[in-house]
Amino acid sequence: MPITFEPIGVIHSPYTEIGGMPIQPAGAAGVTGSVKVFPQFQEGLADLDGFSHIILLYHFHQVQAAQLTVKPFLDDETHGVFATRAPKRPNPIGLSVVRLVGLQAGTLTIEGVDVLDGTPLLDLKPFIPSFDQPEVTRIGWLAKSSANLKTIRSDERFRD
Repeated sequence: MPITFEPIGVIHSPYTEIGGMPIQPAGAAGVTGSVKVFPQFQEGLADLDGFSHIILLYHFHQVQAAQLTVKPFLDDETHGVFATRAPKRPNPIGLSVVRLVGLQAGTLTIEGVDVLDGTPLLDLKPFIPSFDQPEVTRIGWLAKSSANLKTIRSDERFRD
């Protein structure tokens, strides 16, 4: 059964090339960007400015084909794509939690953006710690390399 989504806006960032981007928002501290929500969806932004952080759900629009096993940026070993945050997914949907700096006339100013400029926005939601931060007891293969997250940058491995 096909599922289609209509973008509700566009994410803008300083990143115009995939290579060299942060691989997660934690590696993009202080990096600002914006989200332009299309006019027909702007009414849905009411009351969003009361939240400090938001969840962006977006389409990895530069991904050409899915892979079920990938070598992620934080490891030299291959893992199942569902055990990673790699973009070459069967449904190339990305997720980032960013700080909401401001909201004016359908444009959100955000900080901690790790997304390619021009990325189609599928949805956004308020980040609510009591909903979104369960107690984590294990992080699988990332336990040995997550400390490097803030310094690792993307390369072209997931482009084609």
